Amino acid sequence: MKTERNILIAFILNLSFSIFEFFGGLFVNSVAILSDSLHDLGDALSIGISYFLEKKSKKQADEKYTYGYIRYSVLGGVITTTILLAGSVLVIIGSVRRLLNPVEINYSGMIVFAVIGGILNFVAAYVTREGDSINQKAVNLHMLEDVLGWVVVLIGAIIMNFTDIRMIDPLMSIGVALFILINALKNLKTVLALFLEKAPSDINISELKEHLLKIEGVEDIHHIHVWSIDGYNNYATMHIVTRAEDIQAIKHLIRQELEEHSICHAVLETESEICDDRECILFLH
Repeated sequence: MKTERNILIAFILNLSFSIFEFFGGLFVNSVAILSDSLHDLGDALSIGISYFLEKKSKKQADEKYTYGYIRYSVLGGVITTTILLAGSVLVIIGSVRRLLNPVEINYSGMIVFAVIGGILNFVAAYVTREGDSINQKAVNLHMLEDVLGWVVVLIGAIIMNFTDIRMIDPLMSIGVALFILINALKNLKTVLALFLEKAPSDINISELKEHLLKIEGVEDIHHIHVWSIDGYNNYATMHIVTRAEDIQAIKHLIRQELEEHSICHAVLETESEICDDRECILFLH
């Protein structure tokens, strides 16, 4: 519930300010502010979608979604990041055009908007700093980047107020957009890794296997598969070769070790010898 509330607050703040910012950008004739208003509007839209998907992700598992609805939260992260990527590209295009054709800018008005924008986005970043989903992490990243963007706009506006170097405005816009673009691509890479069921980056499979083989009674472990549902909850399946009489005791020790490696749920198949499953044989080689 806390994560949903935080995302909702960020949505309300972004939507309200993006509308205010758009008309303000027209008034002061700043492409940096106009570009950021479109960026904030895209953020508000994506955050609104994220809020809906975050609520849906809390639903319990059923016959249709046996793992639960938790990946709807991850989907929210994909949508949020994709919109941010598209917005950054549009901002860069608009800024290049303004760089080639500079216009007069109301620097005083630009400074006022930069201060208000920085404060509101700082509040949104503070509200979304804590949470338990990759979706909220994506939203918080946006808020932090917006704070940085407004700090840059404020500094640029003050410099332009004294120097009247108009190209600073589009150059600032391009700089912030590139920074956001790079970080959004990193975030998208992380989210896509979840959908591709890549092994979590903080889990070393070789080290995990080494630790499990030290458990008394475990002769071999193969067919190991580890993945994450949402970037926080990790799952695993594996085949355990053991001739121990108390199989449940062996499984209990294995699950304890898996928990030490941040794996919350595991499906363990026990065998008295390495199986002749072709996939197992290929995996071992």
